[in-house]
Parts: sequence; structure tokens; C-alpha cells
Amino acid sequence: MDILLTRRAIGDVEQMDHPDCDPRLLDNTYRQFGIINRALSGWRRLYTRELRSLERQGQAPLTVLDVGCGGGDLAVMLARWAARDGMPMQITGIDPDPRAASFARRRPPIPGVEFRQAHSADLVREGAAFDVVISNHMLHHLGPEELRHLLADSEILASGKALHNDLVRSPTAFALFSVAALPFRRSFIRQDGLTSIRRSYRPAELAAAAPPGWSVEHSFAFHQVLTYRKG
Repeated sequence: MDILLTRRAIGDVEQMDHPDCDPRLLDNTYRQFGIINRALSGWRRLYTRELRSLERQGQAPLTVLDVGCGGGDLAVMLARWAARDGMPMQITGIDPDPRAASFARRRPPIPGVEFRQAHSADLVREGAAFDVVISNHMLHHLGPEELRHLLADSEILASGKALHNDLVRSPTAFALFSVAALPFRRSFIRQDGLTSIRRSYRPAELAAAAPPGWSVEHSFAFHQVLTYRKG
């Protein structure tokens, strides 16, 4: 066993990614993501630094695309923060998995938030554009070609910046999450979270995998952010 996590466990598959996984456990996982992401994902800091600070012309809303939105908790969280700050924001969450898209669309309606079952390439073909493109805990799911396509789509779709927040592979992150996720039962949170950490990049690996113009700008504890800024 690679206790130092020196190599990505790219052959490991998360339970929730199996098409025949238990639907009740999957729904519980989507619900519990909201708690995990509020506590551990670092999005409050990213929202404050990267989204709230953006200057808008008049009252035009800041448009945000959340790629691979899963159950939609991040989009809802960002919309609520923006509403409390009096910041107009329109968030579109997309996920190609019909189970995730269905769960997200069953959420109580939130002003300024919509969910679609779609791939980023679908929006490129539609000619869509957003101020900011984001994702959360998605990069480690992708193969090399899929990663290249996502980043290329992000460059096209984002008129301002793209922020792909992902986990960091390290023994420390593995140990901390192993303990932090103990209270989460009747879901795939703990098992899949540990698999995700084993599959994730280290900052230097992620920087090497990204094309020119992208940088790993911020890393802390569990997370790192692959960032692209236009202009």
C-alpha cells in the first residue's frame, strides 16, 4: 500500500460513479456534500477573494457557470452569500450525470440559480458565455484528454476567469479527512472522499498537466485552485 500517496490512484473508482450504486446512498451523499463543502472546501474564501471583489457595470448580474455541479449545493451556497451581500448573481449549474442533474433540479427554487443536465461542450456549441467558470472536486475524476477538453471549454466560456477547485493528494489530507468524515453515515462520503484524495493531483502535477495560461494559484489543507484569467 502506498501510504505516502506518491502516485495518483487513477484506477480507483468512487462508489457514486458506478451507474448501479445504491440510489438512497447516492441521494444522501448529495445532501451531505452541502455540509462537507461549507466546512472543508474553502469556497467562502474563494467567493470573497475571487467573486465578491469583481466590479460590475450597473446592476448586471455576475454570471457563473458551475461545471460538474453534482447535487447543486455549491451553486445554492454561492447564491445565498451573494444575496446577503446585495450582489446580483446568476448561476448555472451543469452536470452530465442524469442522477446529479435530477437531484439538483428537485431542490427548492433559489432566485438566480438554474440547473441543467449538460456537458461544458454543449454550452460551447450553444455559444454561451459567463463571467466566471468554476468547478469543485471534479478535476481528479477526469482522464488527461477529458481534462484538456474541460480547460479548453473553460477558456472559451469564461469572459473573465475560471476557477477549478480540487483536492490535494497528501498523507496529511488523507488522515485529516479520514477523521473528519467519520460522522457521515449511510452515504458514500467517507469512502469516496478518501478515494478522491488518492486520485487527486499534487500542485506541481496539476500545474504540469494544465496548458499554458493556467496556474495553481492557491493551495491549503485539502485544496488547490487551478486558475485561468483572461486579459
